[in-house]
Parts: sequence; structure tokens; C-alpha cells
Amino acid sequence: MHGDNKDLPLVALVGRPNVGKSTLFNRLVGRRIALVHNQPGVTRDRKEAVADFIGLTFRVIDTPGLMDPSAKEVSKELSEGMRQQTLSAIKAAKVVLFVIDGIEGCTPYDLELSRFLRQQNKPIIVLVNKSEGKHSVQGIADAASLGLGEPISVSAEHGLGMSDLEFVLRPFIDTSEIAEECEEEDESEEEREKRPLNLAIMGRPNVGKSTLVNTLLGEKRQLTADMPGVTRDAIALSWEFEGRSIQLVDTAGIRRQSRVQEAVERLAVMDAQRTLRFADVVVLVIDGSIPERELIEKQDLVLAAEVIEEGRALILAINKWDMVQKKEQLLKHLREQLDVHFAQAKGIAVIPISALKDQNIEPLMKAVFKVEKAWNRRLPTAELNRWLQFKVDNHPAPIVAGKRIRPKYMTQIKSRPPTFMVFTTKAGDMPDSYKRYLINGLREDFDMPGIPIRVNFKSSKNPFADD
Repeated sequence: MHGDNKDLPLVALVGRPNVGKSTLFNRLVGRRIALVHNQPGVTRDRKEAVADFIGLTFRVIDTPGLMDPSAKEVSKELSEGMRQQTLSAIKAAKVVLFVIDGIEGCTPYDLELSRFLRQQNKPIIVLVNKSEGKHSVQGIADAASLGLGEPISVSAEHGLGMSDLEFVLRPFIDTSEIAEECEEEDESEEEREKRPLNLAIMGRPNVGKSTLVNTLLGEKRQLTADMPGVTRDAIALSWEFEGRSIQLVDTAGIRRQSRVQEAVERLAVMDAQRTLRFADVVVLVIDGSIPERELIEKQDLVLAAEVIEEGRALILAINKWDMVQKKEQLLKHLREQLDVHFAQAKGIAVIPISALKDQNIEPLMKAVFKVEKAWNRRLPTAELNRWLQFKVDNHPAPIVAGKRIRPKYMTQIKSRPPTFMVFTTKAGDMPDSYKRYLINGLREDFDMPGIPIRVNFKSSKNPFADD
């Protein structure tokens, strides 16, 4: 290490083996230094490098995995050596990143590690890794119950959640200026807007997706034709709109499953579904010129449901609007269909456009920016709990088996999409109607229309009650 780097703040990655610390280390430093393997104990020495991470410069240490004493993979002597190396790194660090496996959740040894870390009197940020899909909800809930502050959901492998990590790291790393808290938050928000927005264009074949992409880009970059299936691959295109960097993805048209016969089309569908997993906002394009009864078919509903289930922000673009005769009737029909099928993402924006004639493109992009901002929103815990108390006072939860269910505490455990944990008595008996009451209240009171909101309930003592 160069001598002039010794004064940089030090960040230590800590956690049990195989939770993804080495992958995160590589992500932070921007190159492959740490060996990545799914065999526990691959990292047995501290690896240190300088990270230039979204404008933050610091030293980062990838510590050996703190091995469970009951594990058989390594000897007792080696395990103790790994523990001493990790302890040395923690003592030297300015902040500790405690990494947890989002799929597996917290193990008993994670709980032991959390107690060990709390005793070191160091700032701790809990990272729930492998959070790229909906399977990570339990891991996030487990992490929230550790009492080490609100966890940050990330996927080191896919680069997700890095802006959230930068946001919480900045106060520990960026010491060049001492600014007021509100100014720091404004600068961080400005930094977020400089990062590319991943925008996917999806829909059935021949609805005008590639024409929309060409119109957005202002040049003929994509091949267009009246023949369905011209676009076979998901193609990523870098672009800017009103100063915002955008990664634009035109996916292959997705046909009904029964029509997906050719191997190349099966691959196209898989590629589109993979694109969905890493999109921020999805624009689902519908052909407005076809008969109303065919306007939104089962295939569109299934695709929209996949977008919402994956937790992505969704916008409907009705293309070929210039060819629609009964415009108000069509909008009413679409709104009714959306309200019936997607109550969990009520208020999905419906934007009429003509991609070929460059009509209403600006309102479409304004809607994209608005829904992305709501999708990224993180609400302060104190504000959430004042809101929860107000909602419970106005509409108490029901009585079950002679005892009233009492929601006690609420925190946001992740954004993208906004996901919340409510600690309550008798969580398993909470009726769906009351869950909908809280979700609809969040959507209306905090202005988050058209995005999936997830609220999980846990029967547990409030881990932050003494704070």
C-alpha cells in the first residue's frame, strides 16, 4: 500500500463465511482482488485495498469469515487465527459493514456475531446481501430485529443497493467538509440522480416498443418492422433525458407462452425476464389501436403481475393514441382493469403516446422520473411511527380470541420497492383487510401511487424500544 493512503478512513467487512464479503470487496474496489468461491473459509487472510466508490475514497478490508466454532471445515487453531485477524481489523476501522446472507437469513451464529460487534463500540452498518429477489424478505426482517439500526439491502454480485450503501457510508468517509445535516442529505440526493436509471421497455410483439426506443433516442438505433419478433435480444442503450443518465433496454416482444415454440424465442423470453429483475422502472407498451376487448390480454396482465411481483415500478404506455377513436372510454376501461387486477400497486400511471409521431413522450418520461423517485423513497422511522399511531388510533386492529391485535412499532427495512416491518402482537392473526388498510394509507399519505408497497408483520418485542 502506498504511504499516502494510510490516512484514508478504513472500512471493515465482517460476517460469517460465504455471505458474499469477497464479492462486495471486489465491487467496492472496482476490480477482482478477493477470491470468490462458495466454499466456506476461502478468505483466510485480511485483504486490503483502496476503494474509489461513487465518489468516496477509503481503505477497505475483507476480513476472514468469522467461523462458527462448530464448523468442521477448518481447524480450531486456524479459526482462532481468523478471529484475531478480524478483531484487529475491527479495532482499526472507522466503520464496520456487517454482512448477512439475505436468502439464508440470520443464523444463531449471526446473532452471536451481532453481540460480539456491539461490544466493540464501533459504528455498524448491517448489509443484507443477495437481496436481488423477493426471496430476501425474511433475511431483511431478521436483520432488522438485530437492533443494530436499519439494514441496507444489497446485491454485491449484481451491483444493487450500492447507492443506499454510499448514502450511509458518506458521513463516516467524507470528512473533507463539515456541513449541516440537511446540506449533506441534499448533496447525497443529487449524487443519486447522477446514477443511471435502468428503464426497460416491454410488451407484446409489434406494439411499437422499438419505435418508442428510436423516438426516445432521437435516432434510428433499433430495427423496426411490421413483422412480430424483429427484436430478439434485450439491447441496452445509454441515453440522457433532461440531464439524467438512463440505461434504456428494449426487450424482445413476449408472446403467449403457447406460441413460444422456437428455441430462440424461448431465449428471448428468458432474456426479457432477466432484464426485469434488474430494471428500476418498466414501461409496458400496449397497442391502443386494437379492439378494446383485446386491448389488455391475459399476457399483458401476466407480464404486469411479474413486474409488480418482482417489486419494480410500472407504467403503462398506450401507443398509437392518434388512431384511437373513443379515447375517454378506452382510458376508463384500462383504469378499471388495472384497479381490479393490481390493487397492490394502485394508481399505476397510464400515459397515452404515439411513438411514431413523437407525441406525449415528455409526459411519459416525467411519469418515469416521478415513479422512480417514489420507488426509491426512504421514510424516517420516527415519522413512520407517528403515522402508525395515528392510523391505529383512527382504526384499531381487530380483536382475536378476546385480545386486540396491537401494532406497536414500524420501520422501513428497504427501498426499491418500499418495504416495511411492523412489530405487533399476534402477527399471524393480522387480517388481510387491516394489512390493506395500512398499505393503502402509506400509498395515499406519503404519495406513492403505482408502485408495489410491501408490509411485513412480525410478532416480536420492538428491538429499538429502548432507543
